[in-house]
Amino acid sequence: MPRSPKVPCKHPGCPALVEPGKMFCAKHLPMHKEYTRPSQERGYTYEWRKASKAFLKEHPLCAECQRKGRLIPATVVDHIVPHRGDRTLFWDRSNWQPLCKKCHDEKTLREETNPVYKY
Repeated sequence: MPRSPKVPCKHPGCPALVEPGKMFCAKHLPMHKEYTRPSQERGYTYEWRKASKAFLKEHPLCAECQRKGRLIPATVVDHIVPHRGDRTLFWDRSNWQPLCKKCHDEKTLREETNPVYKY
């Protein structure tokens, strides 16, 4: 049975190939801990689920869709500025926005395609 072809490392400018399902090569994996840790360790705990559910009750419509004149229910609480493990930014409600899954996935893809790295 043929194997799936290797895919490029997602780190900008890295030519290395990795096994399908992996995002980064061994060299760049330590730089991207936010993608490799389980969601529980990244802060998405029971407390987060409870807080995000309450936030969605207060803000039931997708903020991005509203800007475009559409009324679509929000299903995801998005961090406007990615927290990247910063607990203060994670829990800062002024950094939260309600989004539908489609808008959230599009925003996340944009951020992952053009990440900002601080060394």
